[in-house]
Formats: sequence, C-alpha cells, structure tokens
Amino acid sequence: MGHRTRRRHGVIVGAIGVLGEVLLTLGVILLLFVVWQLWWTNLEADAAQDSAVHSVTQAWDADGKKATDGSDPTHPIEGKVWGILYIPRFGSAYAKPIAEGTSLDVLDTIGVGHYPDTQLPGEKGNVALAGHRQTHGQVFWDMDKLQDGDKAYIQTKDGIYTYTFRSRSIVAPTQSGVVLPVPDNPTATPTQKLLTLTTCHPPFTTRMRMIVHFEQTSFTPSGDAAPAAIADLVRKTTGKDS
Repeated sequence: MGHRTRRRHGVIVGAIGVLGEVLLTLGVILLLFVVWQLWWTNLEADAAQDSAVHSVTQAWDADGKKATDGSDPTHPIEGKVWGILYIPRFGSAYAKPIAEGTSLDVLDTIGVGHYPDTQLPGEKGNVALAGHRQTHGQVFWDMDKLQDGDKAYIQTKDGIYTYTFRSRSIVAPTQSGVVLPVPDNPTATPTQKLLTLTTCHPPFTTRMRMIVHFEQTSFTPSGDAAPAAIADLVRKTTGKDS
C-alpha cells in the first residue's frame, strides 16, 4: 500500500471514528431527553397537581368561599383550579385537579383542563376536559381501559357529580364537534348532562384523538357522604366526606 493510499485510509478511519462519537453523543442526548419527558415531567406534574388539589380544598373551606379566587366553577378564571376529577379505573389514588382552560400552561402543570366554551358540572350539555396521554403527569394514560359501568366523579365546592361511562371513539384532531353540548350535533338542544374526556392517540403521538363520553347519573351535595367508591379517597384528599 502506497503512502498516499495509507493516508487516505487513515483519514477515512478517523472520519468514521468522529462520526461514531457524534452519533453516540446524540444518542445519549436523545436518551436523556426521553427520560426527562417520560419520568421527570411526570414527577414535576404530580407534585404540582397534589399542591393544586390541596389549595382548592383549602379555598372551599375558606370563609365566604369567594368566587373571585377562581375555585367556584360558576365563576371560572383561566388557569385557576375549580374542581377535582376522580376516576377509580385509573387507580385507587387518582384525584386530579381541574383548571379552567386547555393551554399547555394548564395541561403541562395542572394536568386536566376544562374547555372554556363548554358547560360546567350540573348544567345540561357537555363538560369537556382535556389532558395528556403521556408526560406531564399523563393524567389520561389509561383512557383505553375505561369500560361499561365505569364511573367518573367531579368534585366542586357544591358537591360531587357522578358520571357513568357511555362510549369511546377515535377521531381526527379537527373533529371539534365532540365537545359540543350535544356531541357532533351543532343544532340540537341538550337534554342530558354529559362529561367528555379528550386526549391524544395513539400514545406518544398527536395524530388522532381518543374521546370518551360519560353521562351524569347522580349528584351528592356538599356535606353529604361521598359516593362509596371514592369515599376513602375524598376523605384523604379533602379531610372530610364531601
């Protein structure tokens, strides 16, 4: 092998070595990013959500229960927590704060956001909520596990609203009619009290949306015993039955 050939061979080997080191570094960076997305953001969100639940229950107990603090759903304020969502199918300790709005500031920290133009608990129409399927607390990770008979509960300062699972569907992100007062029927007058949960689908993509509809089946006023399925969790979360 001549001197020029050996030199060219050395340059190629050196270039391959540098490329290998660059790819290895990029791989480590990508791995750290994935760890941050799937682990650290969940830890941060869990802590923020626990704090938000504690804060709203304290606000409900405050003298006068001022509507101006945003904790009253009849006077919602963007970014402020006004309710707590319980879904036993998602775990025995599942209690997530509900804030007004669906911006990333809300979904990345509070976890569950209420579509501002949709109804509020107790009203005829559709209480529509959004949440991440993964990262930032992954509050709706188990949406695909919901089944007939499953319940969701929304607690506000007025009491606890019980909703029963009705249906699940996969739709395009542009299909916004799912959060209308009568889903996908813009001209209809609502006669039912619905709850709709929306999240991304499949996991780790934003290609489609998973939609779950519930229907309100009962209401427990504040001061009455909480529904048996969540009674222990409500006592732990709020320090009382409802």
